[in-house]
Amino acid sequence: MKILWLTNIPLPEASYLINEKPIPTGGWLINASKDLSDKGNIDLSIVFPGLHSKKVDLFKGKNINYYRFPAIHMTNRKSIEQNKYLEKILKNSKPDIVHIFGTEYAHSLAMVNICKKLGIKTIISIQGLVSIYAKHFTANLPIRIQKNFTLRDFIKQDNILQQQKKFFKKGELEIEAIQKVDHIIGRTTWDRACTYQINSAANYHHCNETLRDEFYNHKWSLDECEEHSIFISQAAYPIKGLHYVLEALPLILKRFPNTKLYVAGIDITSSTTLKSKLKKSSYAKYIGELIDKYKLKKHIVFTGSLDEKEMCKQYLRSNVFVSPSSIENSPNSLGEAMILGVPSIASDVGGVSDLLEHKEEGFIYQADAPYMLAYYVGEIFKNKELALRYSRKAREHALKTHNKGINTNKLVEIYKSI
Repeated sequence: MKILWLTNIPLPEASYLINEKPIPTGGWLINASKDLSDKGNIDLSIVFPGLHSKKVDLFKGKNINYYRFPAIHMTNRKSIEQNKYLEKILKNSKPDIVHIFGTEYAHSLAMVNICKKLGIKTIISIQGLVSIYAKHFTANLPIRIQKNFTLRDFIKQDNILQQQKKFFKKGELEIEAIQKVDHIIGRTTWDRACTYQINSAANYHHCNETLRDEFYNHKWSLDECEEHSIFISQAAYPIKGLHYVLEALPLILKRFPNTKLYVAGIDITSSTTLKSKLKKSSYAKYIGELIDKYKLKKHIVFTGSLDEKEMCKQYLRSNVFVSPSSIENSPNSLGEAMILGVPSIASDVGGVSDLLEHKEEGFIYQADAPYMLAYYVGEIFKNKELALRYSRKAREHALKTHNKGINTNKLVEIYKSI
């Protein structure tokens, strides 16, 4: 069976083939592609956009052929309707099925359109849904912050409300793509409900995701973690909820004065250079205001960009992992924490409750209630037996959810059923 994947980014093998540094996102696709291509009856090719590409390029990996095509802008309707580059790839690779990962970019709809033209069966895997995420984008931020402009925002015409507007525009293309396909892969009650409301006639297939390799090889230990440390894995824009954690932190510090918050990624509040000042967004400025308001500077560490191994080590060093987003489908960051056994707390949004059972495997709290987040962090900090019980049960659950063999076999079953 010949399968062609459309991904938003090049996977690491493709990055090495085109002499680029691998992108530290989309890790779940790495294992999935490897496991699938290792099966003797599957011939896998992967196509991805190149920001500066002018033509189709073919790169041959160990078991996978990679195609790079020129990126498609969301306003280029002609390229979305009749994309000659994607058509060339499909005619060259002759897939039985095209599997599209994600719906947030114009190339997903462009691929759906070309597949319909050529009569190729198509399936979309839901990652997030920007048409829904847009509704939650401002994440209870003060109106003045939503409307504010920094110099960076003005130059890019990209303040918080403008970013939200872009999400809504991307969502229009997303809805059109979902309406045009007959098959959808999802993994939560939330994505089932949302896609059903967009296209009730589509066949919905359930398939969980496989995580990055490193996270299957380690196990969290209470004795080896940094006491009273909190880890969040993303914080660059409002949906990820860093501002909620900063509202919770003063309440946590009253009970546990030595608490440290570790935030993966660059320090978005940095103003040490002219360049960092010019790049600061309204959201980053607001985060800086909260840090100053609550005198949190000595309690927060931005880790810088972390690769797979570094990210895993940071999880293992943490006393608790927090997913404070205003919306998610099934955050792989939570899955990674759970499979390691890091005690976890997550906002009750999207499909999170399908991943983590409240008061059995961790805590789930109302997303806009940082006082509850503070309370639950304190419960884990003070009760070692509770932390260990949640660690064990969450890990047991995640090992089933993210079982490599089961997930790969399920995906092959879905392909065969189509």
